[in-house]
Amino acid sequence: MSRPQRRRPPLAAAVVRSLATAIVLGEYPPGTALPSAGDLCEEYEVSRTVIREATTTLAEKGLVATRQGWGTVVLDQDQWSLLDPLVLDALFQRKDRLVYLDNLIEIRTTLECAMAARAAGRIDEEQSAALSAKLNELAGLINDPEAYSRSDIEFHEIIHRASRDAFGRAIVSSIQGKAVRSPQYSGDPTREDIELTHEAHARVAAAVLAGDGDAAAEAMREHITSSWARRRPADVPGA
Repeated sequence: MSRPQRRRPPLAAAVVRSLATAIVLGEYPPGTALPSAGDLCEEYEVSRTVIREATTTLAEKGLVATRQGWGTVVLDQDQWSLLDPLVLDALFQRKDRLVYLDNLIEIRTTLECAMAARAAGRIDEEQSAALSAKLNELAGLINDPEAYSRSDIEFHEIIHRASRDAFGRAIVSSIQGKAVRSPQYSGDPTREDIELTHEAHARVAAAVLAGDGDAAAEAMREHITSSWARRRPADVPGA
């Protein structure tokens, strides 16, 4: 049985979100101390118990640590839990977010190519039918970019599940779930963009359904990288 997550009081959760975002956005640089518990109580209008709970949670995320004589000190980024939903959410709000979005594309390419190849060798009849049905559904959504984007994610998830790569699926889902909320990641696709994307989806599906792992991996690589090249903004600070 999995261990249930410790539930945070609503006030503490709100303070955690605010402070985590402030830390990741650089309002409290690494090596500096957060305001004292008393000052935080006054700023957020909460009790010391709430601040203690919030500080404990920030420490669990690798954002801060208590230092004798210094108080609660912000840690270097290499100690942050970068896959934590709150940390990810804040990273994609930074001015240099394209650095992280580019990195996400690299991670997606590595993991999803491997998952597409594995799916080609493991997909069952039910999943094959679901993949074909999803491709047909996407074909009917080419004039509706928003709806197409939602079904696009579901198309990839069918392949992820067919690969039976639990860790790869969890990692891609975690980071992409936050990235899609960034306008710089999702872009503003035109009908031509959607048509090109759909052609790429068709190539991926054909290779997976044919059981050709090498072709599935290559089709997925071309799809992810070319799609990002079309929508990636240029000349953005930090890019």
